Amino acid sequence: MDEISILVEQLLQNVGLAGTWLPVVRIVVLVLVTAFLAALAGWVCHKLLTPVILNITRRTAPKWDDVIVNERVLLAACQIVPAIVVWALLPWVFFEHPAVQNLLAKLTAIYITVMTVRLILALFDAMKNLEKNQRSTRQQYLLTFIGVARIVLLFMAVIAVFAILLSRDPMTLIAGLGATSAILMLVFQDTIKGLVAGIRLTSNDMLHKGDWIAVTKAGANGIVEDISLTTVKIRNFDNTVTTVTPQTLVDDSFHNWTAMQQSPGRRVCRKVFYDFRTIRIADEELRRRLLERHLAEPADVEPAGVVNLTLLRLYAERYLRSRADVNTDLTIVVRQQEATQAGLPLEFCFFIRNVEGMHYEHSLAEIMEHIYAVTQDFGLSIYQLNG
Repeated sequence: MDEISILVEQLLQNVGLAGTWLPVVRIVVLVLVTAFLAALAGWVCHKLLTPVILNITRRTAPKWDDVIVNERVLLAACQIVPAIVVWALLPWVFFEHPAVQNLLAKLTAIYITVMTVRLILALFDAMKNLEKNQRSTRQQYLLTFIGVARIVLLFMAVIAVFAILLSRDPMTLIAGLGATSAILMLVFQDTIKGLVAGIRLTSNDMLHKGDWIAVTKAGANGIVEDISLTTVKIRNFDNTVTTVTPQTLVDDSFHNWTAMQQSPGRRVCRKVFYDFRTIRIADEELRRRLLERHLAEPADVEPAGVVNLTLLRLYAERYLRSRADVNTDLTIVVRQQEATQAGLPLEFCFFIRNVEGMHYEHSLAEIMEHIYAVTQDFGLSIYQLNG
């Protein structure tokens, strides 16, 4: 280094510089050379190496390298290279000014540390995109690991920056934090609880991105858009977004409708209350009318003393089995429940094949509307409180 500085000084003397201006011009020239070399290194990395690496990853068979070694990660790496060149050449430029060299070396080291953290965070973000559209447990573990690693990385980066500024060993600073750990745990107890709850939530396979959940306490009912160690974002069906903590989901109950969506049918249990005053034994006229309108089978009306409510139950079960949108492989039952002051409840239980919200609601509405409409044909009336 000293020989190069002397050579530059001799060249400046040959062009006629001397006296007090010589050291100043020499430093300026060395700074310009350093800046040029740093810019050149950054240009080579950005314009030459980055396209070559991207082209190589695109040609390889595995897809994970396309996700992780993306343009953002490579550009973050390129921003470190010029700083490394500057840090290596500082002793050569400011060998006669150790104080300036020490200050600039600290600032450069801090810059390298920050940009290295940025590079690692970009890698973490790229890793999140692995199996982005999957709801596998492996992806949840990956997100959990990334969340913990981000916290540890940022903590270590802060320690490293303070160690550089104070010219201290980072391990000494970390050891000194042991005395204040109790205070830190008290201050960050909510964050720590959320961290533990997030790990429990993902490790126990309780929740995945894309699940339909309902959190009564938070007033949330929608699709999980994002899961982190501290927050769970839920897009409600009215397009509002509710953010809850993993601690809320672990401590309190929540409904996860995903199993229902993956099942062959979505269950329906609806009660209809019939007026006791209209429940009676079917007479000949009622039997004949039901047979003519195909609301009853001959075998249904043959028993003596058959009740009109019984005929309605039998018809409702046949009607449910005849519908294509009702899964007949699952339970279909129309059952009577305990009498109440509001009438005799009849419960209709069945499963609708299409579990998607809009189709499910339309099918359910059509079925129940039909039941309401044919009630009067059986000589029955639905209980209704008179105002």
